[in-house]
Amino acid sequence: MGPKKIQVLLISGALILFVLLFIAPKIGTPEERSELQGTGKVVVPDNATLDVYLNLAIKNLELSLKKQLDQLGKTRKSDSISGFWDKLKRPDLASYYAEESAGKENTASAWFKAGSRYYYAVQFSKDKTEIPVLYQCAMRCFNKGLKLNPKDTDAKIMLASCYVEGSADPMEGVSRLREIEKTDSNNVKLQLTFAFFSVKSGQFDKAIKRFSKVLAIDSSYIEAYLHLADAYEQQGDNVKTIEVLETYAAKTPDATEKSEINKYIQQLKTKK
Repeated sequence: MGPKKIQVLLISGALILFVLLFIAPKIGTPEERSELQGTGKVVVPDNATLDVYLNLAIKNLELSLKKQLDQLGKTRKSDSISGFWDKLKRPDLASYYAEESAGKENTASAWFKAGSRYYYAVQFSKDKTEIPVLYQCAMRCFNKGLKLNPKDTDAKIMLASCYVEGSADPMEGVSRLREIEKTDSNNVKLQLTFAFFSVKSGQFDKAIKRFSKVLAIDSSYIEAYLHLADAYEQQGDNVKTIEVLETYAAKTPDATEKSEINKYIQQLKTKK
């Protein structure tokens, strides 16, 4: 119950953090394998699209919504059609039109936006066959954006994460992350990426080091305390969990969060 409670608190704090899923390195150095674990990935073509999923979704629309979509289609405004699918809670299909919009605009920021949309849509997909396609689409968009702006570190991290999580060559992603770390080890997003990988692979000691480094780099990023507390609790270390949560409660300006955290701390103390 503990970790779930902290996860609820993370959501209540309105955190919009990428949540990385299980990853699949079966090769690599012992250090890399200790931080990253998982299963194999399905190979999909570089030019894979969501056409099949889009056509099925359109077929199943109510008549009134089909008419609405037809009207939007006549305007040829990809952003408006993307918004249509967002309202229907289909971020995957919204991403499809974000990529279409990026193709028209052809700027690095537009491609990165489309790639990010595809990437985050993975966690909302209910169709397992769609997930590898979403990752491939995301990779395509990040690659196109990086051709226009090859120095964007955030996009490089996102692309590497796609390789790790959704490609047949996860170690390519690991290598890319390691290369970034060599020159930008104080990048918060990079450290969070490694930290979440570690959590998902059950390497909580690694996760604790990464989350601690995030706080050392940016002490204002107080949400990291919640992730750190979760990692300690999953290790069964109530003392450190309480200590970290007390620090977060002292720092958060949100009165509701502070109250909920303090209540949970009291629950933890009764277990000691």
